[in-house]
Amino acid sequence: MKTLVIAAHPALKDSVINKRWLRELQKYPDQYTIHMLVDVYPDGRIDAAREQHLVETHGSLIFQFPFYWFSCPPILKAWFDTVLTHGWAYGRNGGDKLAGRKIALAVSTGIRAEDYDRGGRYHYTLAELLAPFETMLRIYCRADYRPFFVFYGAEDMPGEDYSSPAWEVEASAQEYARFAAAVSQGFWPI
Repeated sequence: MKTLVIAAHPALKDSVINKRWLRELQKYPDQYTIHMLVDVYPDGRIDAAREQHLVETHGSLIFQFPFYWFSCPPILKAWFDTVLTHGWAYGRNGGDKLAGRKIALAVSTGIRAEDYDRGGRYHYTLAELLAPFETMLRIYCRADYRPFFVFYGAEDMPGEDYSSPAWEVEASAQEYARFAAAVSQGFWPI
């Protein structure tokens, strides 16, 4: 079965990393379905039945989003709140649609890797900050939660503009394709 990539970027046309990642996966239409939440739901109103059906017709899932304000974009939070319902995603009676399914996160940050460290600017690792996603998916939904993929930015101060070198963006896209293939095919670690 194909892997469903649920992409939640509020302004993809302005993105560098997320846009490049998606272009890379689009080279393999037989392996991935790219599902842009903002394009499908510009008003932010998620159709739970439609999304549940889409998930059920795919194998693995990758949630791709920019990590900002130490969370996911609001449309992805709305997706989780609307789609992951009791009796479908969790619970005793039928809440098993994600059980055993390989699920991973692919996140981009505008912050340097060293800032996501106990001794860094933010005093928490990215794994610690992503723990609520892991808990939701691994514990509540009983999914086969996989390690996340990340591209760290290069800003020197919060909120400053930056530009990653083209070679770094391209290398990340190639690494992301390998990561997505590993999630899709169940090979781990990559």
